[in-house]
Amino acid sequence: MSRLKISAISYLNTAPLLWDFEHGEAGKAFDISYTIPSACAEALRAGTADIGIIPSAAYTTIPDLAIVPDVAIASNGAVRSILLVSECPIEEVHTVALDSSSMTSIALSKILFAKWLSGERKYVSLKPDLQTMLSTCDAALLIGDPALQVNRNRYVTLDLAEEWKKRTGKPFVFAFWAVRKQALQQREPHAIAEVFRESRNHGLCAKNLERIVEQWAPRLRLPQEDIRRYLTQNIHYYLDSLCLEGLESFYRYAAELGILPPAPNLEYLA
Repeated sequence: MSRLKISAISYLNTAPLLWDFEHGEAGKAFDISYTIPSACAEALRAGTADIGIIPSAAYTTIPDLAIVPDVAIASNGAVRSILLVSECPIEEVHTVALDSSSMTSIALSKILFAKWLSGERKYVSLKPDLQTMLSTCDAALLIGDPALQVNRNRYVTLDLAEEWKKRTGKPFVFAFWAVRKQALQQREPHAIAEVFRESRNHGLCAKNLERIVEQWAPRLRLPQEDIRRYLTQNIHYYLDSLCLEGLESFYRYAAELGILPPAPNLEYLA
C-alpha cells in the first residue's frame, strides 16, 4: 500500500503539530511536502495530497473530507500572527490589501468589517509584502510568520482573533487536519487520527518545545521568549468543544453574509 501524501504549512505555528513527522517514526510512514495554507487546500481538492492542514474556510468548498479530531490551530484571544496593519485608525480604512495565502483570515476580516467595524471595505489581493500592500491600500492583512515580525510600535494593528473573541466570546479556529475520504479505503481511520494527535502531544512537551523555540528564534529574528509565548499562550492546539462553537459561529456568519458557502456537517475520522 502506498504512503499517504501530506500537504503541510511551513509556519512556526505548525511546528509542534509536525514534530513526529520531522523527528520521529511518522516521517517514514507518510510523504510530506510544505506550502502555504491555501495551497494545502488546493492539493486536497485536486487529489495531489491525501491529508492537509487546511484553512477552516476551505472545508466549506472541498467535498468528502474527514477532520482529524481534537487537533487544530486556534486561539482563545490574541493570536499575534493574523493582523490587520495600517498607518491610520481602523475606522478610517477604506481599502484592504489581502494576503491571499489564507482563505480563513480573509473571510474573518470580511466578517469583522461587515458585522462590527462600520461596514464593507474594498478588498485587493496582493502578495504579502507590507510596504507594497500599504502603498496600494489603507490597510494590509498579514498572516503567519510575516505578521509576527510586524513592528507594532510603528503601525496601527488589529489582532483578528482578539477582535473575534471580543465580539463573540468564543475561540477562533484557523486551521485543522483534514483527510480525503477516498484515501481512507483499506486503512484504519482511528490509527491515522492517533498519529496526528500523538505528534501534537510530543511537539508540545517541554523539551521538544524548547528545541522548536531555539530553532525558530534566529529564523524569524525574534527573541526566544516571544517564540515561546506565542506557542504556549497565543496558539491553542486542541479542537475542543469551545473551539467547535467558535467554528460553527464562523461558518454561520460567513454564510449569512455571502462570504462562504454554507458549511457541510463536520465529519471526523472515527
